[in-house]
Amino acid sequence: MSSDIWKLDATAQAELVRNRKISPSELVDLAIGRIERLNPQINAVILPAFERARRQARQLDGKAAAAGQPFYGVPFLMKDLGGEEAGAPCHRGVAALKQQAGATEKVDSFTAARFREAGFISLGRTNTPEYGLQPTTEPLAYGPTRNPWNVGHSSGGSSGGSAAAVAAGMVAAAHASDGGGSIRIPASHCGLVGLKPTRARGSFGPNAGERWGGFSCELVVTRSVRDTAAILDVYSGNVAGDPYWASPPAPSYREVATQPLKRLRIGILSTSPRDGLVVDEDCTAAATRTAKLLADLGHEVVESHPDALGDLEGLRAFATVVACNITRLLEVLETRLGRPLQPGDVEPLTAAVAEMGRSFSASTYLAAIDTVHAIGRRTAAWWNSGFDLLLTPTAALPPPPLGSMAAPADDPLSGWMKAAPYGSFTSIFNLSGQPAISLPIHHTSTGLPVGAQLVAAFGREDLLLQIAAAIEQAAPWADRWPAIAGD
Repeated sequence: MSSDIWKLDATAQAELVRNRKISPSELVDLAIGRIERLNPQINAVILPAFERARRQARQLDGKAAAAGQPFYGVPFLMKDLGGEEAGAPCHRGVAALKQQAGATEKVDSFTAARFREAGFISLGRTNTPEYGLQPTTEPLAYGPTRNPWNVGHSSGGSSGGSAAAVAAGMVAAAHASDGGGSIRIPASHCGLVGLKPTRARGSFGPNAGERWGGFSCELVVTRSVRDTAAILDVYSGNVAGDPYWASPPAPSYREVATQPLKRLRIGILSTSPRDGLVVDEDCTAAATRTAKLLADLGHEVVESHPDALGDLEGLRAFATVVACNITRLLEVLETRLGRPLQPGDVEPLTAAVAEMGRSFSASTYLAAIDTVHAIGRRTAAWWNSGFDLLLTPTAALPPPPLGSMAAPADDPLSGWMKAAPYGSFTSIFNLSGQPAISLPIHHTSTGLPVGAQLVAAFGREDLLLQIAAAIEQAAPWADRWPAIAGD
């Protein structure tokens, strides 16, 4: 058995299982061994479930995958925010939930069920900032997740634990979610593929209809476009009672990703979308390098972008909607705890954001929703004007040193304000609901990954995956690993 199996993507690992070259138990044990060796340095996995995973693997050993199980026996990790698993804890980065000894979720989420039905074996849950509020994963409850490319730097957030685990080769793919950039930013910081799907491409059932007013969605971080496409195939769908759902998905995203593209018209914004925001030269380089690749592939790339990208009203609307949702989440937390919240139950930032939410009237919230919908129409108009895709940096800054978004106790919101550059190119597409993907296209002179983002019209993940596959072939990244992964 090769010692480099951990370098294979999930599709290749599943093929080894199907061909009886490795068993699910052997694959799971290899992944557990890597987690046990690397996690003390990275702190990506916070709620391991190794014995459960070994039991599930033994049940699969020697059996053939059924239809609809493309990842039969492949190790996987779930982000500890959303993706609830029946019988497992889900702490959401919250200290008060961590202290609830023995408390577990009652039912599987749609997401967890879909991944399990596809054949993935969950090895546990990954670190996340409290309630996903920051684009860095440094919760007080569990401590910081460290970037495998440089352990003094952030792995991004809020899917930073999942991204660090995949970047270090603990697993080939891991669950992630995105309410303002939380799939794409960690993918950029850790050198991964990160697709935010179209709004309501999957379901939040049975416990919720939407998250963050429709901003949030779930999928994965991976190391290959084909993994992302195939996982989108098994994830896409809705369940009875969902408040809304996306346009029908492609028959097979994995097949679509292999098909040739027509010549596309692509707009590029490689510098700041608004006054006062400085874009790092490495982030600009990620976009301009991608633009050259696309031009070399025969596509038309012109400087143009939706003007809503620089709209401060959109940022204010985003903050209003998120704050009101955090207010409600803390009400739910009190119900779950069976008591009022006490100091130390949640972080100062979370408490301050919830207090902000309480200060808004119902009319203010509805005005923010009106702004969100108007921005969605304005961005759609740009696509309708003759563009197929938009290209930008994923974030305005490279991965920051850990602690960069810390704030004094008497001004916790200042830490939230420091996060703005990281979502400056991503959050608007949570407002509009459009699909967007970050690709690992560049590294800084110090070796930190920096991603480029491509955005498509609503419902057009097929186009994103096609162009991403073409870029991956032209500028492959499969052999790029942080040194720590091979230690």
